[in-house]
Amino acid sequence: MQTIQVGQFKSDFSSILDKVQKEGETYIIEYGKKHKKVAMLVPYSEEKKQRVFGLHEGKSKISDNFDDENHAINSMFYGSSL
Repeated sequence: MQTIQVGQFKSDFSSILDKVQKEGETYIIEYGKKHKKVAMLVPYSEEKKQRVFGLHEGKSKISDNFDDENHAINSMFYGSSL
């Protein structure tokens, strides 16, 4: 990650974009005498595809006693069964 001033960003715009695209470089752009950070230039990446709801429907099974109390687990958490 590199930090550059706005003036340098303006004058080297094409080469900076080239580095971002080809090398994956990230830039923080600063403005003014106090070097206030105003922007970040990062490589573009395609959005992830949306997950399909119900894709695994019918391929897994939840046990009938899924919500039943488990005495062994209770004793691990609470020291004894409730």
